[in-house]
Amino acid sequence: MSRILKASNIKKTLRYLKKNGIRAAFYAAKERMEREREDTYDYVPVEEAVLERQRQEADSFSVRFSILVPLYETKESYLREMIDSVLRQTYGNFELILADASKSDDVSQIVNTYSDQRILYKRLNQNTGIAANTNQALMYATGDYAALLDHDDVLTPDALYEMATEIERQKKEDIQLQMLYSDEDKLDEREKKYFDWNQKPEFNLDLILSNNYICHFLVMKRQLMQELGFRSVCDGAQDYDLVLRAINFLLGKDKSQTIKSELPIAHIPKVLYHWRCHQESTAENPASKQYAYDAGKRAIEDFLRSREWKGIVRHTMHLGFYRVEYQPDLLSNRPDTAVVGGKLINKKNKITGGIYNQDGVCPYLGLHRAYSGYLHRASLMQEAEIVDVRCMKASPEAAEILEEMLGLPYLGNRKNGRFDWQGSIRESTDYVELSREFCEKVRQRGWRIVWDPEMVEKIN
Repeated sequence: MSRILKASNIKKTLRYLKKNGIRAAFYAAKERMEREREDTYDYVPVEEAVLERQRQEADSFSVRFSILVPLYETKESYLREMIDSVLRQTYGNFELILADASKSDDVSQIVNTYSDQRILYKRLNQNTGIAANTNQALMYATGDYAALLDHDDVLTPDALYEMATEIERQKKEDIQLQMLYSDEDKLDEREKKYFDWNQKPEFNLDLILSNNYICHFLVMKRQLMQELGFRSVCDGAQDYDLVLRAINFLLGKDKSQTIKSELPIAHIPKVLYHWRCHQESTAENPASKQYAYDAGKRAIEDFLRSREWKGIVRHTMHLGFYRVEYQPDLLSNRPDTAVVGGKLINKKNKITGGIYNQDGVCPYLGLHRAYSGYLHRASLMQEAEIVDVRCMKASPEAAEILEEMLGLPYLGNRKNGRFDWQGSIRESTDYVELSREFCEKVRQRGWRIVWDPEMVEKIN
């Protein structure tokens, strides 16, 4: 890792120490060093033969993209690399809309050196903020889908091809996707190294209420984006706010219903976006834009109000990550959720279970309870396929399901209201298998299952 990144880590640790105290800073620094030692990631470019095949197949698709880029006194090298990355796309059915709010003529002179007719340059009369400037670009969009690209970032050459492929694939299944997103990584300003691979999950409602994990590369149905627009009140987190309002729209107006079907949102599990790190960027210096994190908090609060969910949003120890404290608790607040589970830890304070994937594997197995995990996800509330019955609360309807499975009454612990598993289940029970079967039945009924890392049970 470069010297700049190591220096920035020192700064991050000092800020973290001041904000969260010695103990939390110690574990955060220790975890960061361990992760960096284990990090072997390097972006592997797509082979030219594959890119050529994509160019040949591109004509079989009809979807058109409008790529929106608000500009402001963009450094020439960054601007050219951004534009060139778009022009190198193997899928060429796009328009690149550049909305320039710069005071000087430097940006316009650079853009004028390009003759590609797919570039639409608009000089704005004044700089009214990132949200308003992006709205100006959005006004000119004519594509089927609109995509967001920052002025100093870079797309991989297969980005639009992969998006078009997924759109067409799902269209054949009579699904019209409203939103798509991909994995991303970061690009070092000086050494041109790639790092911090953000390997994202499929759409996860409670995770997006904890952090804007969707982020880049975001593509949305153009009509939906134009209908919602960008709000200046959320400048700095305008994309996050847009995503949350789009999700609220897709969830529908009926707040009492359980989940009817999967939302028309797709995740492309490939790195299609390089987020550039430099001293002014939030990627390199998160504390440089504290206002952006406050705006993100407001966006979540607005989402909760829209769904009529009563909760308080607070910042966590990590900038850009949040926690919703539901009143009086999640289950009584949200008709879409029937089970809340937590994490199991042993005497060494290591996670032994609590949340599992479809294969029954705990993604945070062996992690110290004070660690936040990969991209802090072990510290965030999130939807889960399976939570463990040994650290769980269930709604009355979900409790009935468990009673039918066990042939015993559902007993709640008097101290914390959780399922009293020790008084209801034989010691010889395969707890993970029981949890899997129970949670599968719950999800079949159309309810969400949420994992809360602050809900802890010690298992000997």
